[in-house]
Amino acid sequence: MSRYRPLAGLFLAAALILASTSASARDLGVDEDELVQVEIATLGVAAHGAPVVLLRQPEARDVIPIIIGPAEAEAIMRAREGVEPPRPMTHDLFGDVLSVLDATLTRVIVDDLVDNTFLGMLELEVEGREGPLRIDSRPSDAMALAIRAGATIHVAPPVLEAAEFIEYEGLDDQVVTAVGITVGDVTSDLRQALELPDREGVLVNSVSGPARDEGLEPGALILEVNGEVPASPLDFLDLIHDTPEGEDTRIRFWQEGEEREIEVPTDVPDPDDDEGIAL
Repeated sequence: MSRYRPLAGLFLAAALILASTSASARDLGVDEDELVQVEIATLGVAAHGAPVVLLRQPEARDVIPIIIGPAEAEAIMRAREGVEPPRPMTHDLFGDVLSVLDATLTRVIVDDLVDNTFLGMLELEVEGREGPLRIDSRPSDAMALAIRAGATIHVAPPVLEAAEFIEYEGLDDQVVTAVGITVGDVTSDLRQALELPDREGVLVNSVSGPARDEGLEPGALILEVNGEVPASPLDFLDLIHDTPEGEDTRIRFWQEGEEREIEVPTDVPDPDDDEGIAL
């Protein structure tokens, strides 16, 4: 039961706070205008063995690692892979609690680093309350909730700078997200089931934002990014990062028997659970 204790107090606090529609929380570590929107690219492992969530920001040439706990890493992985538990797990339960209390998680914030500990907040919109409500939170819990709620993720520049010094390794068997496109390895079974050509590339698992608007769909095989073939999901992420500054990313893909090419901005698209589509 110990793995659920960090959120147990949060459940009670949220219920009491939302019921009273008044709350006191610590101030943001930076001015709100300084926050940078990011997207969860994938998961990895820090040099000392702790899980990290890797965040992509449009301007950076690399991802930013934030150290999280094993339970939160598992929760993020389940949500990204669309795994539905037979019974609500901790983060699913908290989402249900917010729904019952007429509250919506609109964004999560990672705003400070104190004594080598990242600090975060949940930002909620509550029915009948003017202005957002912020609740102090561990970033790992907040990001696990953000995926389920379709909330945006924002990080303070000092946090991004400090996280650059964390050494990590990516995981080859993870799905990877960039510019709203989530990709994974294409297995022989999937290649046969989806009637994909015998060509190197990565499989689109889900898509949202501008790439979806341009017609890219789950089940497509991405053949090139900016003219280069992505040999793996992590390679796809690296090629997105190599997009020249100020230019859109060119993506060539095979879909429904034909090749197409689209251009998408490198901005972080807002989540759109209601409109996004998945394989």
